[in-house]
Amino acid sequence: MNKKLTYAFIGAGSMAEAMVSGMLNSELFEKEQLIVTNRSNKERLDYFKEQYGVVVTHDQGEAIKNAGVIILAMKPKDVTTALEGMKPFVSEKQMLISVIAGVSTKSMEELLGLNIAIIRAMPNTSATIGYSATAISKGTYADDLHETIAETLFLTIGTVSKVNEEDLHAVTGLSGSGPAYVYYLVEAMEKAAVDLGLAKDVSKELILQTIIGAAEMLKSSPKHPSTLRKEIMSAGGTTEAGLKVLEQYKYQEAMIQCIERAAARSAEMGIEIENKMNETIAKSASA
Repeated sequence: MNKKLTYAFIGAGSMAEAMVSGMLNSELFEKEQLIVTNRSNKERLDYFKEQYGVVVTHDQGEAIKNAGVIILAMKPKDVTTALEGMKPFVSEKQMLISVIAGVSTKSMEELLGLNIAIIRAMPNTSATIGYSATAISKGTYADDLHETIAETLFLTIGTVSKVNEEDLHAVTGLSGSGPAYVYYLVEAMEKAAVDLGLAKDVSKELILQTIIGAAEMLKSSPKHPSTLRKEIMSAGGTTEAGLKVLEQYKYQEAMIQCIERAAARSAEMGIEIENKMNETIAKSASA
């Protein structure tokens, strides 16, 4: 299936690079299948050409016309302008995959004025190494085949979960932004290790293996995380002492609020962008 399709990335940012890297590393896609375009950043396109050997162009119209699958990977603030620019070149025979946080498939369908198949996806930057946690949902005109095409793509860069579109704000706050929460935790662990006098190379190895081991335990064990946590603790021991400090600083409450706020921001961004789209649609109708 994949060898018969050409994939055009509209946007050449970090997520586009993560997906391109993951797709090529999977060896299921050929370089000639992938087209990357952006508005004006020649240096970025030169980088994609040199680093990955994919097709690059500033001619967005040409890229879209030659694509079976169009991947929207621009910044959310640029999506309205990008979709307006795409309208003369895109057709209902193609499909869109959007990795833009907060923007609904309905708003994209309405701005394009087409009954076009859209799959909305929320991967994360671990796609670069094939470990993304991606959630996908179908738009109004997408069928099972479109979903399979998207699923096949995202399986090359990690796991795929199918969700209802209204759940994607929660996914954005949880797994979309999730790697940053883990990196933030590691930053703190590294600082603590330095304060305790551990060598950086030693502490890095210990921290990484601790996180990898804990993740594998969660993946392989049927036990609830709270049970695994309690099994490490002993009364009056070191783990209990450390966790009491986290409780004092309301660590779990902070993490819950962190995820909820990120999810809420995804919804806010969607409303802001959709309002801009509606203004554009109204102007076009009155012109």
